[in-house]
Amino acid sequence: MSRLSMATLLLLSLALATAPRLAVVEAVVVEGLRVGFYNRTCPDAEQVVRDVVMNDYAMDHTIAPGLIRIFFHDCFITGCDASILLDESPSGDVPEKESSANGFTLHGLQTIDVAKASIEAMCPRTVSCSDILSFAARDAAVAAGLPSYEVAGGRRDGTHSRMDDLPGNFPVPGHTVPRLTELFASRGLSQEDLVTLSGAHSIGGAHCFMFSNRIYGFSKTADIDPSLDPAFAQRLRKMCPRPRPDDNPQQAPKVNFDERTGEKLDNAYYQELLARRSLLTSDNTLALDPQTRPLVEQYAKDDALFQQRFGEAMQKVSALDVIIKKNKGQIRRDCRMVNKARGVRWMPIHFLKPPKHPMLQMINWFIRGFQQN
Repeated sequence: MSRLSMATLLLLSLALATAPRLAVVEAVVVEGLRVGFYNRTCPDAEQVVRDVVMNDYAMDHTIAPGLIRIFFHDCFITGCDASILLDESPSGDVPEKESSANGFTLHGLQTIDVAKASIEAMCPRTVSCSDILSFAARDAAVAAGLPSYEVAGGRRDGTHSRMDDLPGNFPVPGHTVPRLTELFASRGLSQEDLVTLSGAHSIGGAHCFMFSNRIYGFSKTADIDPSLDPAFAQRLRKMCPRPRPDDNPQQAPKVNFDERTGEKLDNAYYQELLARRSLLTSDNTLALDPQTRPLVEQYAKDDALFQQRFGEAMQKVSALDVIIKKNKGQIRRDCRMVNKARGVRWMPIHFLKPPKHPMLQMINWFIRGFQQN
C-alpha cells in the first residue's frame, strides 16, 4: 500500500471518528411519505438542498435558526404545505408571511429560493417546495450541531395562504404552559414536544420588542419581571432601550436566546432557563411550571437526550397535515407563487399590506398572547 493511500485512510478514519454520530431515528411513518422519495426521479435533490444550506450557513450562521423557524411556522398552521413561502394567494387573501408573527422576522427565504431554482434546473416539476423546506430545516439543524436524522419526502404544495389563519392558533411569546400545551395538542403534539421544540431557541435570538414587557413596566408593583435574574435583566436593559410608540421594529436590536453557545443547537438553552436567563415569557414558563420543569431539568443535564428527541420532534412536525394526493396539491415551479393552470390568466390582486412600521399591530398581537394563558 502506498504512503498516499495509507495517509488517506488515516485521515478518513480520523474524520469518521470525530464526525457527529447519526441519530438513530427513523422517519415518522405517514402513508405516501417515504425516505428516499426522490432516489429515482431526482437523486441529487437532498444533496443540492444540503449544499445550498451549508454554503449559506458558512456565510451567515443565523440562517440555521431562520430556516428552522420558517419550517415550524409553516407546519404549525395548515400543515407542511409551504404556504408560508407564498407571496400571494389566488383567492386574494393576505398571505401568512405578512402576519406580524412572520413579516420581516422571516430569515432564510432566499436560501429556499436558491435550492428550488437549482433543483428545477435539474429535475423540473419534480421536487415540492414543502419537501425542500423540510430537508433544509434538517440540514440547518445539523449545521448547528445536531446529529442528522431522516426526513421522508413526498409532500405536495398547498395552493392558498391566509394571514387570518394565525391569530388564536399559533404560539406567541406571551403564552404560558397551559395555553402552549393546548395549542400543541390541537396539532397532535405532546407537552414533551413543546419542551423539546422550544430548544430551537438554543440558537438565534429575539428582537427587543418581543420581551420588553419583562424589563420595562412589567406590573404595577415591579418594573422588571421578578422571575428574571437581576443581573441578566440589567444587561438586557443596556441592550434594549425603553420602547417608544414611534419605534421602527425592523431597527430594533436583537439579543441571542443563549448567551453562551448561541450558535450551537445544544442543551445550554435549558440550563439558561433554570438560571432564570430567558428572554420570552413562553420560554421562562417552561422552567416555572411544575408540569414541564422536570423535563427542562432532565435536558439541562443530558445533551445527547435532548438532541435525539429534538430530531424526533422535528420529524413529527414534518408530518403534520401533509398533502399527498395530486388533486389536493401541486409541485410549485416557484415557491413564492402557485402554478397557473394552462389557459388561465390571473387578474392582479392587490391586498392591503401591514404598515411599514407595524409596532402597534405587533404589540396587539403579543398582548393577545399575554391574555390567552
